[in-house]
Amino acid sequence: MSSTLTPAATAGHTISGSERKVIFASSLGTVFEWYDFFLYGALAAVISKQFFAGVNETTAFIFALMTFAAGFLVRPFGALLFGRLGDMIGRKYTFLATILIMGVSTFLVGLLPGYASIGIAAPILLVVLRMLQGLAIGGEYGGAAIYVAEHAPDHKRGAYTSWIQVTATAGLLLSLLVILACRKLTGPAFDDWGWRLPFLLSLALLAISTWIRLSMHESPAFLKMKAEGKHSKAPLTESFTNWKNLRIVLTALFGINGGQAVTFYCAQFYSLFFLTQILKVDSQIATQLLVMSLLIAAPLFLYFGYLSDRIGRKPVMLTGLLLAALLTFPAFKWLTAYASPDIANAARQAPVVVVADPASCRFQFDPVGKAKLSSSCDQAKALLAKNGVPYQRQTAPAGGETQIKVGEQTLTGFDKAALLAALKQAGYPDKADPDKINYPMVVAVLVLLSLIAAMVYGPLAATMVELFPTRIRYTSMSLPYHIGNGWIGGLFPTVAFSLVVYTGDILYGLWYPVIVYSVSFIVCLLGLKETHRADIHQ
Repeated sequence: MSSTLTPAATAGHTISGSERKVIFASSLGTVFEWYDFFLYGALAAVISKQFFAGVNETTAFIFALMTFAAGFLVRPFGALLFGRLGDMIGRKYTFLATILIMGVSTFLVGLLPGYASIGIAAPILLVVLRMLQGLAIGGEYGGAAIYVAEHAPDHKRGAYTSWIQVTATAGLLLSLLVILACRKLTGPAFDDWGWRLPFLLSLALLAISTWIRLSMHESPAFLKMKAEGKHSKAPLTESFTNWKNLRIVLTALFGINGGQAVTFYCAQFYSLFFLTQILKVDSQIATQLLVMSLLIAAPLFLYFGYLSDRIGRKPVMLTGLLLAALLTFPAFKWLTAYASPDIANAARQAPVVVVADPASCRFQFDPVGKAKLSSSCDQAKALLAKNGVPYQRQTAPAGGETQIKVGEQTLTGFDKAALLAALKQAGYPDKADPDKINYPMVVAVLVLLSLIAAMVYGPLAATMVELFPTRIRYTSMSLPYHIGNGWIGGLFPTVAFSLVVYTGDILYGLWYPVIVYSVSFIVCLLGLKETHRADIHQ
Protein backbone atom coordinates (compact mmCIF):
# COMPACT_ATOMS: atom_id res chain seq x y z
CA MET A 1 0.00 0.00 0.00
CA SER A 2 1.31 3.45 -0.85
CA SER A 3 0.52 6.71 0.84
CA THR A 4 -1.34 7.81 -2.29
CA LEU A 5 -4.08 5.20 -1.87
CA THR A 6 -7.46 6.84 -2.41
CA PRO A 7 -10.11 6.68 0.25
CA ALA A 8 -12.53 5.22 -2.26
CA ALA A 9 -10.61 2.00 -2.04
CA THR A 10 -11.44 1.69 1.61
CA ALA A 11 -15.10 2.47 1.02
CA GLY A 12 -15.58 -0.37 -1.46
CA HIS A 13 -16.15 -4.05 -0.89
CA THR A 14 -12.63 -5.37 -1.51
CA ILE A 15 -9.28 -4.93 0.15
CA SER A 16 -5.90 -5.37 -1.48
CA GLY A 17 -3.17 -7.79 -0.48
CA SER A 18 -0.92 -4.93 0.59
CA GLU A 19 -3.66 -3.55 2.84
CA ARG A 20 -4.14 -6.98 4.40
CA LYS A 21 -0.43 -7.05 5.12
CA VAL A 22 -0.59 -3.70 6.86
CA ILE A 23 -3.57 -4.80 8.95
CA PHE A 24 -1.72 -7.97 9.93
CA ALA A 25 1.37 -5.96 10.85
CA SER A 26 -0.74 -3.61 12.98
CA SER A 27 -2.36 -6.52 14.81
CA LEU A 28 0.95 -8.32 15.38
CA GLY A 29 2.56 -5.24 16.87
CA THR A 30 -0.45 -4.85 19.16
CA VAL A 31 -0.09 -8.46 20.35
CA PHE A 32 3.43 -7.68 21.52
CA GLU A 33 2.28 -4.54 23.29
CA TRP A 34 -0.46 -6.42 25.15
CA TYR A 35 2.12 -9.08 26.04
CA ASP A 36 4.19 -6.43 27.77
CA PHE A 37 1.18 -4.99 29.57
CA PHE A 38 -0.22 -8.34 30.78
CA LEU A 39 3.05 -9.78 32.11
CA TYR A 40 2.61 -7.92 35.35
CA GLY A 41 -0.92 -9.19 35.95
CA ALA A 42 0.11 -12.80 35.34
CA LEU A 43 3.00 -12.45 37.82
CA ALA A 44 1.25 -10.36 40.48
CA ALA A 45 1.58 -13.05 43.17
CA VAL A 46 5.35 -13.41 42.60
CA ILE A 47 5.92 -9.66 42.32
CA SER A 48 4.12 -9.05 45.62
CA LYS A 49 6.85 -11.03 47.39
CA GLN A 50 9.67 -9.20 45.61
CA PHE A 51 8.53 -5.59 45.92
CA PHE A 52 6.16 -5.45 48.91
CA ALA A 53 8.07 -7.48 51.50
CA GLY A 54 7.68 -4.78 54.14
CA VAL A 55 3.98 -5.43 54.81
CA ASN A 56 1.87 -8.43 55.81
CA GLU A 57 1.15 -11.07 53.17
CA THR A 58 -2.48 -10.16 52.54
CA THR A 59 -1.63 -6.47 52.16
CA ALA A 60 1.33 -7.34 49.90
CA PHE A 61 -0.93 -9.11 47.44
CA ILE A 62 -3.49 -6.29 47.53
CA PHE A 63 -0.62 -3.84 46.91
CA ALA A 64 0.49 -5.94 43.95
CA LEU A 65 -3.06 -5.76 42.57
CA MET A 66 -3.10 -2.00 43.19
CA THR A 67 0.12 -1.64 41.21
CA PHE A 68 -1.53 -3.74 38.50
CA ALA A 69 -4.46 -1.32 38.64
CA ALA A 70 -2.12 1.72 38.52
CA GLY A 71 -1.32 0.90 34.91
CA PHE A 72 -5.03 0.99 34.19
CA LEU A 73 -5.69 4.20 36.11
CA VAL A 74 -3.39 6.25 33.88
CA ARG A 75 -4.67 4.75 30.62
CA PRO A 76 -7.28 7.51 30.10
CA PHE A 77 -4.49 10.10 30.32
CA GLY A 78 -2.58 8.16 27.68
CA ALA A 79 -5.75 8.15 25.61
CA LEU A 80 -5.99 11.95 25.86
CA LEU A 81 -2.32 12.49 25.08
CA PHE A 82 -1.92 10.06 22.20
CA GLY A 83 -5.50 10.45 20.96
CA ARG A 84 -4.85 14.16 20.45
CA LEU A 85 -1.57 13.43 18.65
CA GLY A 86 -3.25 10.78 16.51
CA ASP A 87 -5.97 13.18 15.37
CA MET A 88 -3.50 16.02 14.74
CA ILE A 89 -0.36 14.41 13.27
CA GLY A 90 -1.55 10.97 12.22
CA ARG A 91 -1.90 7.36 13.30
CA LYS A 92 1.52 5.98 12.29
CA TYR A 93 3.86 8.04 14.45
CA THR A 94 1.57 7.75 17.45
CA PHE A 95 1.84 3.97 17.05
CA LEU A 96 5.63 4.20 17.05
CA ALA A 97 5.77 6.31 20.22
CA THR A 98 3.50 3.98 22.19
CA ILE A 99 5.46 0.82 21.38
CA LEU A 100 8.79 2.43 22.35
CA ILE A 101 7.47 3.62 25.73
CA MET A 102 5.87 0.26 26.44
CA GLY A 103 8.87 -1.83 25.43
CA VAL A 104 11.47 0.15 27.36
CA SER A 105 9.31 0.29 30.51
CA THR A 106 8.72 -3.47 30.42
CA PHE A 107 12.41 -4.24 29.95
CA LEU A 108 13.33 -2.04 32.92
CA VAL A 109 10.92 -3.94 35.21
CA GLY A 110 13.11 -6.99 34.55
CA LEU A 111 16.17 -5.08 35.81
CA LEU A 112 14.53 -3.40 38.82
CA PRO A 113 16.02 -4.35 42.24
CA GLY A 114 13.55 -5.69 44.80
CA TYR A 115 12.53 -4.44 48.23
CA ALA A 116 15.33 -6.38 49.93
CA SER A 117 17.92 -4.41 47.90
CA ILE A 118 16.67 -0.82 47.81
CA GLY A 119 13.73 -0.75 50.22
CA ILE A 120 10.75 1.52 49.56
CA ALA A 121 12.33 2.81 46.33
CA ALA A 122 11.62 -0.59 44.72
CA PRO A 123 7.80 -0.42 44.81
CA ILE A 124 7.87 3.29 43.95
CA LEU A 125 9.93 2.66 40.80
CA LEU A 126 7.74 -0.32 39.94
CA VAL A 127 4.62 1.87 40.10
CA VAL A 128 6.32 4.52 37.90
CA LEU A 129 7.18 1.93 35.24
CA ARG A 130 3.70 0.44 35.45
CA MET A 131 2.19 3.90 34.91
CA LEU A 132 4.38 4.44 31.84
CA GLN A 133 3.04 1.15 30.49
CA GLY A 134 -0.47 2.40 31.12
CA LEU A 135 0.19 5.65 29.26
CA ALA A 136 1.50 3.71 26.28
CA ILE A 137 -1.39 1.25 26.08
CA GLY A 138 -3.74 4.23 26.45
CA GLY A 139 -2.63 5.38 23.02
CA GLU A 140 -2.37 1.94 21.46
CA TYR A 141 -5.83 0.46 21.22
CA GLY A 142 -7.61 3.43 19.65
CA GLY A 143 -4.94 3.78 17.00
CA ALA A 144 -4.95 0.07 16.15
CA ALA A 145 -8.73 -0.16 15.92
CA ILE A 146 -9.00 2.98 13.82
CA TYR A 147 -6.14 1.98 11.56
CA VAL A 148 -7.71 -1.37 10.75
CA ALA A 149 -11.26 -0.02 10.45
CA GLU A 150 -10.21 2.75 8.06
CA HIS A 151 -8.68 0.14 5.74
CA ALA A 152 -11.45 -2.47 5.96
CA PRO A 153 -14.38 -2.90 3.54
CA ASP A 154 -17.52 -1.27 4.89
CA HIS A 155 -19.42 -4.54 5.21
CA LYS A 156 -16.55 -6.34 6.99
CA ARG A 157 -15.45 -3.86 9.63
CA GLY A 158 -16.61 -6.08 12.46
CA ALA A 159 -14.73 -9.07 11.08
CA TYR A 160 -11.52 -7.13 10.41
CA THR A 161 -11.42 -5.16 13.65
CA SER A 162 -12.15 -8.30 15.66
CA TRP A 163 -8.55 -9.26 14.91
CA ILE A 164 -7.56 -6.28 17.08
CA GLN A 165 -9.81 -7.67 19.83
CA VAL A 166 -8.04 -11.03 19.56
CA THR A 167 -4.68 -9.33 20.08
CA ALA A 168 -5.47 -8.72 23.76
CA THR A 169 -6.19 -12.41 24.30
CA ALA A 170 -3.21 -13.38 22.14
CA GLY A 171 -0.94 -11.07 24.14
CA LEU A 172 -2.14 -12.60 27.39
CA LEU A 173 -1.72 -16.09 25.95
CA LEU A 174 1.81 -15.29 24.81
CA SER A 175 2.71 -13.94 28.24
CA LEU A 176 1.35 -17.07 29.96
CA LEU A 177 3.24 -19.39 27.59
CA VAL A 178 6.50 -17.50 28.11
CA ILE A 179 6.00 -17.60 31.88
CA LEU A 180 5.36 -21.35 31.78
CA ALA A 181 8.53 -21.86 29.73
CA CYS A 182 10.58 -19.73 32.13
CA ARG A 183 9.16 -21.60 35.13
CA LYS A 184 10.19 -24.87 33.50
CA LEU A 185 13.64 -23.52 32.68
CA THR A 186 14.46 -22.00 36.08
CA GLY A 187 12.53 -24.37 38.39
CA PRO A 188 12.54 -23.34 42.07
CA ALA A 189 14.59 -20.24 41.21
CA PHE A 190 11.70 -18.73 39.29
CA ASP A 191 10.30 -16.87 42.33
CA ASP A 192 13.79 -15.51 43.12
CA TRP A 193 15.05 -14.34 39.73
CA GLY A 194 13.48 -16.40 36.94
CA TRP A 195 10.39 -14.15 36.89
CA ARG A 196 12.60 -11.43 35.39
CA LEU A 197 13.21 -13.36 32.16
CA PRO A 198 9.79 -12.69 30.54
CA PHE A 199 10.30 -8.96 31.08
CA LEU A 200 13.85 -9.03 29.69
CA LEU A 201 12.72 -11.03 26.64
CA SER A 202 10.43 -8.14 25.76
CA LEU A 203 13.48 -6.34 24.34
CA ALA A 204 13.42 -8.72 21.37
CA LEU A 205 9.70 -8.11 20.91
CA LEU A 206 10.35 -4.37 21.06
CA ALA A 207 12.80 -4.65 18.16
CA ILE A 208 10.28 -6.61 16.06
CA SER A 209 7.41 -4.28 16.94
CA THR A 210 9.42 -1.15 16.14
CA TRP A 211 10.34 -2.57 12.75
CA ILE A 212 6.68 -3.37 12.10
CA ARG A 213 5.55 0.12 13.04
CA LEU A 214 8.22 1.76 10.86
CA SER A 215 7.02 -0.26 7.84
CA MET A 216 3.44 0.98 8.17
CA HIS A 217 1.92 3.78 6.10
CA GLU A 218 -0.52 6.43 7.22
CA SER A 219 -4.27 5.79 7.14
CA PRO A 220 -5.77 6.92 3.79
CA ALA A 221 -8.81 8.39 5.56
CA PHE A 222 -6.51 10.59 7.65
CA LEU A 223 -4.45 11.59 4.59
CA LYS A 224 -7.60 12.62 2.70
CA MET A 225 -8.89 14.59 5.66
CA LYS A 226 -5.55 16.35 6.12
CA ALA A 227 -5.20 17.09 2.41
CA GLU A 228 -8.63 18.75 2.48
CA GLY A 229 -7.67 20.75 5.57
CA LYS A 230 -10.42 19.16 7.65
CA HIS A 231 -8.31 17.63 10.41
CA SER A 232 -9.00 18.92 13.89
CA LYS A 233 -6.83 21.63 15.42
CA ALA A 234 -8.33 21.06 18.90
CA PRO A 235 -9.61 17.46 19.13
CA LEU A 236 -10.01 17.57 22.92
CA THR A 237 -12.27 20.61 22.74
CA GLU A 238 -14.31 19.20 19.87
CA SER A 239 -14.66 15.82 21.54
CA PHE A 240 -15.63 16.79 25.07
CA THR A 241 -17.14 20.29 25.05
CA ASN A 242 -19.64 19.59 22.27
CA TRP A 243 -22.67 18.04 24.00
CA LYS A 244 -23.74 16.04 20.94
CA ASN A 245 -20.38 14.24 20.85
CA LEU A 246 -19.97 14.12 24.64
CA ARG A 247 -23.33 12.38 24.99
CA ILE A 248 -22.10 9.64 22.65
CA VAL A 249 -18.84 9.40 24.64
CA LEU A 250 -20.77 8.91 27.90
CA THR A 251 -23.14 6.39 26.33
CA ALA A 252 -20.18 4.44 24.94
CA LEU A 253 -18.46 4.48 28.33
CA PHE A 254 -21.36 3.32 30.48
CA GLY A 255 -23.20 1.37 27.81
CA ILE A 256 -20.50 -0.94 26.46
CA ASN A 257 -16.95 -0.14 27.57
CA GLY A 258 -17.46 -0.59 31.30
CA GLY A 259 -19.25 -3.91 30.87
CA GLN A 260 -16.83 -5.11 28.19
CA ALA A 261 -13.82 -4.35 30.37
CA VAL A 262 -15.15 -6.31 33.32
CA THR A 263 -16.18 -9.33 31.20
CA PHE A 264 -12.64 -9.46 29.78
CA TYR A 265 -10.82 -9.16 33.11
CA CYS A 266 -13.27 -11.50 34.81
CA ALA A 267 -12.57 -14.20 32.22
CA GLN A 268 -8.85 -13.74 31.79
CA PHE A 269 -7.49 -12.25 35.04
CA TYR A 270 -9.81 -12.59 38.00
CA SER A 271 -10.47 -16.22 37.13
CA LEU A 272 -6.71 -16.88 37.46
CA PHE A 273 -6.52 -14.93 40.74
CA PHE A 274 -9.55 -16.86 42.01
CA LEU A 275 -8.05 -20.24 41.15
CA THR A 276 -4.60 -19.56 42.62
CA GLN A 277 -5.22 -17.19 45.53
CA ILE A 278 -8.62 -18.31 46.79
CA LEU A 279 -8.99 -21.93 45.67
CA LYS A 280 -5.26 -22.62 46.14
CA VAL A 281 -4.82 -24.38 42.80
CA ASP A 282 -1.14 -24.75 41.90
CA SER A 283 -0.14 -21.74 39.79
CA GLN A 284 1.29 -23.82 36.96
CA ILE A 285 -1.83 -25.97 36.77
CA ALA A 286 -4.11 -22.91 36.86
CA THR A 287 -2.07 -21.19 34.15
CA GLN A 288 -2.18 -24.27 31.93
CA LEU A 289 -5.95 -24.52 32.34
CA LEU A 290 -6.35 -20.85 31.43
CA VAL A 291 -4.07 -21.28 28.39
CA MET A 292 -6.21 -24.19 27.16
CA SER A 293 -9.38 -22.17 27.57
CA LEU A 294 -7.89 -19.19 25.71
CA LEU A 295 -6.81 -21.39 22.81
CA ILE A 296 -10.35 -22.73 22.55
CA ALA A 297 -12.08 -19.38 23.00
CA ALA A 298 -9.87 -17.07 20.87
CA PRO A 299 -11.76 -17.78 17.59
CA LEU A 300 -14.99 -16.69 19.28
CA PHE A 301 -13.83 -13.06 19.22
CA LEU A 302 -13.52 -13.31 15.44
CA TYR A 303 -16.87 -15.05 15.10
CA PHE A 304 -18.80 -12.45 17.07
CA GLY A 305 -17.10 -9.63 15.14
CA TYR A 306 -18.21 -11.36 11.93
CA LEU A 307 -21.72 -11.94 13.31
CA SER A 308 -22.06 -8.26 14.18
CA ASP A 309 -21.54 -7.43 10.49
CA ARG A 310 -24.57 -9.60 9.70
CA ILE A 311 -27.11 -8.85 12.44
CA GLY A 312 -25.75 -5.67 14.01
CA ARG A 313 -23.38 -4.78 16.84
CA LYS A 314 -25.99 -4.00 19.49
CA PRO A 315 -27.85 -7.35 19.72
CA VAL A 316 -24.57 -9.29 20.02
CA MET A 317 -23.23 -7.08 22.81
CA LEU A 318 -26.55 -6.93 24.65
CA THR A 319 -26.74 -10.72 24.71
CA GLY A 320 -23.23 -10.92 26.14
CA LEU A 321 -23.97 -8.38 28.89
CA LEU A 322 -27.17 -10.17 29.86
CA LEU A 323 -25.44 -13.56 30.06
CA ALA A 324 -22.64 -11.98 32.11
CA ALA A 325 -25.08 -10.61 34.68
CA LEU A 326 -26.92 -13.93 34.94
CA LEU A 327 -24.03 -16.41 34.89
CA THR A 328 -21.13 -14.81 36.80
CA PHE A 329 -22.11 -16.14 40.23
CA PRO A 330 -22.99 -19.63 38.95
CA ALA A 331 -19.74 -19.79 36.94
CA PHE A 332 -17.53 -19.12 39.97
CA LYS A 333 -19.55 -21.54 42.09
CA TRP A 334 -18.86 -24.15 39.41
CA LEU A 335 -15.16 -23.24 39.43
CA THR A 336 -15.08 -23.80 43.18
CA ALA A 337 -16.83 -27.15 42.92
CA TYR A 338 -14.69 -28.44 40.02
CA ALA A 339 -11.29 -26.95 40.93
CA SER A 340 -11.29 -27.40 44.71
CA PRO A 341 -14.10 -29.74 45.75
CA ASP A 342 -12.53 -30.15 49.20
CA ILE A 343 -13.09 -26.46 49.96
CA ALA A 344 -16.64 -26.63 48.63
CA ASN A 345 -17.43 -29.76 50.65
CA ALA A 346 -15.77 -28.51 53.84
CA ALA A 347 -17.53 -25.14 53.65
CA ARG A 348 -20.85 -26.91 53.27
CA GLN A 349 -20.33 -29.52 55.99
CA ALA A 350 -18.26 -27.50 58.49
CA PRO A 351 -18.77 -23.76 57.91
CA VAL A 352 -16.33 -21.42 59.62
CA VAL A 353 -17.73 -18.53 61.65
CA VAL A 354 -15.69 -15.79 63.34
CA VAL A 355 -17.60 -14.39 66.32
CA ALA A 356 -15.95 -11.17 67.52
CA ASP A 357 -16.42 -7.66 68.78
CA PRO A 358 -16.23 -5.51 65.60
CA ALA A 359 -13.99 -3.05 67.47
CA SER A 360 -11.33 -5.76 67.72
CA CYS A 361 -11.31 -6.54 63.99
CA ARG A 362 -9.34 -4.46 61.52
CA PHE A 363 -9.88 -4.35 57.78
CA GLN A 364 -7.12 -6.64 56.45
CA PHE A 365 -5.30 -3.91 54.54
CA ASP A 366 -2.24 -2.08 55.87
CA PRO A 367 -1.05 0.63 53.44
CA VAL A 368 2.04 1.65 55.42
CA GLY A 369 2.92 -1.69 57.01
CA LYS A 370 2.56 -0.32 60.55
CA ALA A 371 -0.68 -1.90 61.74
CA LYS A 372 -0.25 -4.55 64.39
CA LEU A 373 -2.73 -7.30 63.64
CA SER A 374 -2.48 -8.64 67.18
CA SER A 375 -6.10 -9.24 68.18
CA SER A 376 -7.53 -12.74 67.96
CA CYS A 377 -10.01 -11.61 65.33
CA ASP A 378 -7.30 -10.03 63.15
CA GLN A 379 -5.04 -13.05 63.38
CA ALA A 380 -7.84 -15.51 62.69
CA LYS A 381 -9.10 -13.62 59.63
CA ALA A 382 -5.55 -13.25 58.29
CA LEU A 383 -4.93 -16.99 58.64
CA LEU A 384 -8.27 -17.90 57.06
CA ALA A 385 -7.74 -15.52 54.13
CA LYS A 386 -4.21 -16.81 53.56
CA ASN A 387 -5.48 -20.39 53.43
CA GLY A 388 -8.43 -19.64 51.17
CA VAL A 389 -10.98 -20.64 53.81
CA PRO A 390 -14.40 -19.00 53.40
CA TYR A 391 -15.89 -17.77 56.66
CA GLN A 392 -18.85 -15.87 58.04
CA ARG A 393 -18.78 -13.10 60.61
CA GLN A 394 -20.98 -12.75 63.67
CA THR A 395 -21.00 -9.90 66.16
CA ALA A 396 -20.05 -10.63 69.75
CA PRO A 397 -20.89 -8.35 72.72
CA ALA A 398 -18.53 -5.43 73.25
CA GLY A 399 -15.35 -6.62 74.92
CA GLY A 400 -16.28 -10.24 74.37
CA GLU A 401 -13.56 -12.75 73.51
CA THR A 402 -13.23 -13.89 69.91
CA GLN A 403 -14.53 -17.34 69.05
CA ILE A 404 -13.82 -19.29 65.86
CA LYS A 405 -16.37 -21.97 65.04
CA VAL A 406 -15.31 -24.72 62.64
CA GLY A 407 -18.33 -26.90 62.17
CA GLU A 408 -19.17 -28.30 65.60
CA GLN A 409 -15.87 -27.18 67.11
CA THR A 410 -15.53 -23.86 68.92
CA LEU A 411 -12.13 -22.30 69.62
CA THR A 412 -11.83 -19.42 72.07
CA GLY A 413 -9.17 -16.85 71.23
CA PHE A 414 -6.56 -17.41 68.55
CA ASP A 415 -4.34 -20.47 68.65
CA LYS A 416 -2.71 -20.96 65.27
CA ALA A 417 -1.89 -24.63 65.74
CA ALA A 418 -5.34 -25.44 67.11
CA LEU A 419 -7.10 -23.56 64.30
CA LEU A 420 -5.02 -25.23 61.59
CA ALA A 421 -5.71 -28.61 63.17
CA ALA A 422 -9.45 -27.91 63.31
CA LEU A 423 -9.48 -26.82 59.67
CA LYS A 424 -7.58 -29.94 58.62
CA GLN A 425 -9.93 -32.17 60.59
CA ALA A 426 -12.92 -30.46 58.94
CA GLY A 427 -11.46 -31.20 55.50
CA TYR A 428 -10.14 -27.75 54.52
CA PRO A 429 -7.06 -28.36 52.31
CA ASP A 430 -3.77 -26.46 52.38
CA LYS A 431 -3.78 -26.69 48.59
CA ALA A 432 -6.22 -27.89 45.99
CA ASP A 433 -5.64 -31.60 45.37
CA PRO A 434 -4.55 -31.99 41.71
CA ASP A 435 -6.07 -35.47 41.61
CA LYS A 436 -9.50 -34.10 42.54
CA ILE A 437 -9.61 -31.29 39.98
CA ASN A 438 -12.16 -31.87 37.24
CA TYR A 439 -9.94 -30.51 34.47
CA PRO A 440 -12.42 -30.66 31.55
CA MET A 441 -15.12 -28.88 33.55
CA VAL A 442 -12.76 -26.17 34.83
CA VAL A 443 -11.71 -25.49 31.23
CA ALA A 444 -15.37 -25.50 30.17
CA VAL A 445 -16.25 -22.85 32.79
CA LEU A 446 -13.27 -20.71 31.75
CA VAL A 447 -14.36 -21.03 28.09
CA LEU A 448 -17.88 -19.95 29.10
CA LEU A 449 -16.49 -16.80 30.73
CA SER A 450 -14.39 -16.08 27.62
CA LEU A 451 -17.40 -16.69 25.34
CA ILE A 452 -19.33 -14.02 27.24
CA ALA A 453 -16.35 -11.66 26.98
CA ALA A 454 -16.08 -12.36 23.23
CA MET A 455 -19.73 -11.43 22.65
CA VAL A 456 -19.17 -8.00 24.15
CA TYR A 457 -15.57 -7.43 23.05
CA GLY A 458 -15.66 -8.88 19.52
CA PRO A 459 -17.86 -6.13 17.97
CA LEU A 460 -16.57 -3.34 20.24
CA ALA A 461 -13.80 -1.88 18.06
CA ALA A 462 -16.02 -1.52 15.02
CA THR A 463 -18.77 0.03 17.15
CA MET A 464 -16.44 2.59 18.68
CA VAL A 465 -14.96 3.59 15.32
CA GLU A 466 -18.42 3.95 13.79
CA LEU A 467 -19.73 6.18 16.58
CA PHE A 468 -17.37 9.12 15.92
CA PRO A 469 -16.35 11.31 12.94
CA THR A 470 -12.88 10.89 11.40
CA ARG A 471 -11.52 14.29 12.51
CA ILE A 472 -11.86 13.50 16.24
CA ARG A 473 -12.20 9.73 16.14
CA TYR A 474 -8.90 8.84 17.84
CA THR A 475 -9.53 11.15 20.79
CA SER A 476 -13.26 10.51 21.16
CA MET A 477 -13.13 6.71 21.15
CA SER A 478 -9.91 6.29 23.12
CA LEU A 479 -11.03 8.07 26.28
CA PRO A 480 -14.23 6.09 27.02
CA TYR A 481 -12.49 2.85 26.10
CA HIS A 482 -9.62 3.44 28.50
CA ILE A 483 -11.77 4.83 31.32
CA GLY A 484 -13.88 1.70 31.01
CA ASN A 485 -10.90 -0.63 30.82
CA GLY A 486 -8.55 1.36 33.02
CA TRP A 487 -10.81 2.45 35.85
CA ILE A 488 -13.92 0.27 35.80
CA GLY A 489 -12.20 -2.91 34.59
CA GLY A 490 -8.71 -2.37 35.97
CA LEU A 491 -9.95 -1.94 39.52
CA PHE A 492 -12.01 -5.12 39.41
CA PRO A 493 -9.37 -7.60 40.73
CA THR A 494 -8.29 -5.25 43.53
CA VAL A 495 -11.79 -4.38 44.69
CA ALA A 496 -13.07 -7.94 44.41
CA PHE A 497 -10.17 -9.49 46.33
CA SER A 498 -10.40 -6.83 49.05
CA LEU A 499 -14.11 -7.56 49.48
CA VAL A 500 -13.41 -11.28 49.74
CA VAL A 501 -10.84 -10.71 52.49
CA TYR A 502 -13.10 -8.27 54.30
CA THR A 503 -16.26 -10.40 54.27
CA GLY A 504 -14.82 -13.92 54.24
CA ASP A 505 -17.23 -14.81 51.41
CA ILE A 506 -15.13 -16.03 48.47
CA LEU A 507 -17.90 -15.00 46.03
CA TYR A 508 -18.73 -11.61 47.54
CA GLY A 509 -16.37 -9.72 45.23
CA LEU A 510 -18.49 -10.80 42.25
CA TRP A 511 -21.12 -8.22 43.15
CA TYR A 512 -18.81 -5.64 41.57
CA PRO A 513 -18.95 -7.10 38.03
CA VAL A 514 -22.64 -8.03 38.26
CA ILE A 515 -23.59 -4.44 39.08
CA VAL A 516 -21.41 -3.14 36.23
CA TYR A 517 -22.95 -5.61 33.77
CA SER A 518 -26.46 -4.60 34.78
CA VAL A 519 -25.80 -0.88 34.37
CA SER A 520 -24.10 -1.42 31.01
CA PHE A 521 -26.98 -3.55 29.74
CA ILE A 522 -29.57 -0.89 30.60
CA VAL A 523 -27.57 2.00 29.13
CA CYS A 524 -26.73 0.03 25.98
CA LEU A 525 -30.36 -1.04 25.53
CA LEU A 526 -31.79 2.45 25.95
CA GLY A 527 -29.06 4.76 24.70
CA LEU A 528 -26.75 3.11 22.16
CA LYS A 529 -27.62 3.39 18.48
CA GLU A 530 -26.93 0.65 15.95
CA THR A 531 -23.83 1.52 13.89
CA HIS A 532 -22.94 -1.39 11.61
CA ARG A 533 -24.22 0.41 8.49
CA ALA A 534 -22.56 3.75 9.34
CA ASP A 535 -20.30 5.60 6.88
CA ILE A 536 -16.99 6.09 8.72
CA HIS A 537 -15.39 8.26 6.03
CA GLN A 538 -17.17 11.45 7.08
